[in-house]
Amino acid sequence: MDRIIIAHLITDLNTGGAERMLEKLVSRMDRNRFRSIVVSMTDIGPIGENIIAEKIPVFNLRMISGRANLIGTARYFRFLWRAPVDIIQSWLYHADLLGLLIGKLARVKRVVWGIRCSDMDFKNYRTLTNMTVKLNSKLSFMTDAIVVNSMIGQKVHREMGYREEKMFFIPNGFDTEKYRPDNSARKRLRDQLGLQNDAILIGIVARWDPMKDQMNFLKAASLLAEKLDSVHFVMVGLGIDSSNKRIMSFMNNRSLKDRIHLLGLRNDVSRVMAALDVLSSSSAYGEGFSNTLGEAMACGIPCVATDVGDSARIVGETGLVVPPKNPEALANAWKRLIDIGQEGRRGLGISARKRIQEHFEISKVVKQYEGLYTSLLSNRQSLAL
Repeated sequence: MDRIIIAHLITDLNTGGAERMLEKLVSRMDRNRFRSIVVSMTDIGPIGENIIAEKIPVFNLRMISGRANLIGTARYFRFLWRAPVDIIQSWLYHADLLGLLIGKLARVKRVVWGIRCSDMDFKNYRTLTNMTVKLNSKLSFMTDAIVVNSMIGQKVHREMGYREEKMFFIPNGFDTEKYRPDNSARKRLRDQLGLQNDAILIGIVARWDPMKDQMNFLKAASLLAEKLDSVHFVMVGLGIDSSNKRIMSFMNNRSLKDRIHLLGLRNDVSRVMAALDVLSSSSAYGEGFSNTLGEAMACGIPCVATDVGDSARIVGETGLVVPPKNPEALANAWKRLIDIGQEGRRGLGISARKRIQEHFEISKVVKQYEGLYTSLLSNRQSLAL
């Protein structure tokens, strides 16, 4: 078989789990068998620049987020009509719809959707997004495959009307060389924050978004801070800085300014994670397969996660899982991990890293994508993994 050409279509390449997973996938696929092209609907962004640095072409349709755009759609059709694309792999709802409709019109051989979330609360998002998801459920019979990255996401979308026989579960994968334990990271971050080396650090890494429910994290932080003087909280992600009025108002009202450290968007997340005592995911809904949980576990850090998406399946016995929207439960789980001491947390962290290496290492996940793409073009609707 000739080299398979795959055009990956995504909403943007700024930040987020889907974008990072796309970067990991295209940079590691066997380039003797597959040629990847990445198309961003809105802009290239920092992840796009990373992909370009891997000598993978990236195109920009220059659409405006949240708006239907006929000019951008025409650009995409022209791109597909001129390029010898074998497979469109789309990522996220809006890209799924555009990839399917224009891909079929341009007579691309195979169209594969990518579903990266679970039970979304669509009242927090634009009407256009809600309409897109409903339309996608009606059109899902036209796809050649639907990749879902979580078991819960597969169940939720089946109940929404997405065609189950089209679905293939492929989890997120993690680079266990980049994300690994680092004994020097602990002191380095505490020095940066002006803290003693024995200070307990509980962290969250997520963009500011209703789905991520950082307010749940902050409320739990307030509860735990009243009990323990040695605990501090690190928040990382797009929109997590002093310009965030909701965060600043909460911190000022509860005198938490010296206990919560807002680091914003960082390019050294792996080292920040490796410096923590506990990593937390506080999502309220919608989480499919959390990247930050897997990355922290690969760094040897035990996690406390809300029971959203596949978080319980990822963490297993190496951390704790609590109900969403329950800051008391979240704070109590953090305290349980603090109470077992540094050696107890280190033992959990060793088990966590081993779990990621055995089940979710990136090279294994890439092979699953490669197997799917190969099977689709040889007209076999099953994976040989």
